[in-house]
Formats: sequence, C-alpha cells, structure tokens
Amino acid sequence: MENKTKSGFIAMAGKPNVGKSTLINSLMGQKIVITSNKPQTTRNKINCIYTEDNYQMIFVDTPGIHKPLHKLGEYMVDIAVNSLNGVDIVLFVLESTHMPTEEDERVYTIVRKSKIPYLCVINKTDRKKEEVINHIKSSDYVKNEKCLGVIETSAINGENTEELKNKIKEILPFGPMYYPEDTITDRPSRFLISELIREKIFNLTSQEVPHSSGVVIEDLKTRENGMLYVRAYIYMERESQKGIIIGKNGQMIKEIGQLARKDIEDLFEMPVFLDLHVKVKKNWRESDFLIRNTMEFKNDIKK
Repeated sequence: MENKTKSGFIAMAGKPNVGKSTLINSLMGQKIVITSNKPQTTRNKINCIYTEDNYQMIFVDTPGIHKPLHKLGEYMVDIAVNSLNGVDIVLFVLESTHMPTEEDERVYTIVRKSKIPYLCVINKTDRKKEEVINHIKSSDYVKNEKCLGVIETSAINGENTEELKNKIKEILPFGPMYYPEDTITDRPSRFLISELIREKIFNLTSQEVPHSSGVVIEDLKTRENGMLYVRAYIYMERESQKGIIIGKNGQMIKEIGQLARKDIEDLFEMPVFLDLHVKVKKNWRESDFLIRNTMEFKNDIKK
C-alpha cells in the first residue's frame, strides 16, 4: 500500500535569542518550550511533535550556537551541533532587526557543512528593518544551493507561521508517524517541570543570576488525594545569588513558585504542590556531575 503520510525532523539552528523557541511554540499552537528575552535560555534538545491527519512534523529545539565560556556552554553547543545529524530539514533562523553577526556566520558555517537542505527564516518581522531583510535575501545564506527558500516570520504574533508549516510540509518526505498522534514532546515530566521553574528564574531575575541557576527535580509523585507533589532544588553558584533567588522575606522564591506551579498545573491538568529549595554549589557549571543532573532526566511520576 502506498504511504500517503509525510513525516520528518526539523531542526532549529540559530544564535542565542534569535527566537527559535518562541517560533516552535507558535508553530505548535501552544507553549511547549520555555522562552525569555535573555540569551541561552534553552539548554537542551527537545522534540516537539505536531501531528495532523496526513503528516507529522517533529521540531527539534536546541540551544543557541555560541562561543562557550564554561563546560555547561560546551555541552549546550555540542547538543545544538549534534542535533543536526539525521534531520530532514534545518530552519536557519536569523533576525530582521540587526545585520548578521559573527555568531550568525558561525551558525551558517555549521548548517552549510551539514549539507542538509534548509529554509532561511527571517524572524522578528514585527520589528523588521528593510535593509536587513534585503541584505539577507541577497546573501549566500539564501543563494546557497541547499537553501530551499526564505520566509519572513514573527514568532511573537504568528505572522507567516502557517506559510512556514505549509512549506515544510511540501519538503517533508513520505514516511511513517514516528510518535502516537496525542504525543506533543519526547521529554519526561521531570524535564518539563524543571524547565518551567527555570523559565520563571530567567524572567524574574537579571544579570548573571538566571544563567548561574540549575534545577533538579528530586521527587515527583502523585499523592493519594490526587495532587502532584514536586520537590525541586535550585542550584546557584554563590551565596549572594541564593539571596536574590530567595528575595526579601522570601518574596522572590514565592513568586517563582506561584508562577511555575500554575504552568505545571496547566500542563498536567491536576493540582500541584511545589516544594522549592535553594542550594549553593560553587562553579556548578564546571561540574560534570551537576551538569548531567540538571540536563538529563529520568522519567517519571511515582504513584
């Protein structure tokens, strides 16, 4: 029987803070991956699965490709580069607000060497500069033989995201559905919860504090009363950062907890008790053990 379904993996490639995660959420039609206006929010690979009757798109969200300053950064860049292996299409994401930078060139070099067909996506057109768009459209980014087209999008307001999905659908090969139709991500519950907590830290704190934070889910179980119990540890590198996370009279940790709990409840559709703690581990971003614990999660919820 002829296979009439189309499916494939679509990797995001771009420098930090170019809008890759926001674009994925827009394409998915719901929030799956965390976002903030700070660079290097995304630290790990996550597959987001969009399924319709006759096609399945697996969007691979990855950390921004940047020049790493520590082991955690090296780990993130390795994830981003290796995520291009075996995908069907790459979305090379640029922004329409600034001329391409050295970081964009670094990403382009990696995309070009991968020899995988790609779409050039010029994001943030809600704040676009025409001279930037014209420059990109006349550059090697678009003229490269592996470039299958250029699409201007605004992930923040959904502009042209349907056009982008239609273009991807045209390019995808015929193939099987890789995931059940009701699956939206390949990541375990502990990972998703830790990401939601970390997102609040990124959005509520500034300077080096969010980048120095890591979240480990120590306990996750459903209690007899139907409530999901979560015990999480936020790791910081210095005592002063711990003080900022806790805040005056505990107000900051309370706000982080309230906002994260609401998102966790929305995700799991059940009441949640979120038990947050803060620990200091000097230079944890250079620790292989803690990097693994904040980046790799085993499933799942204890009953």
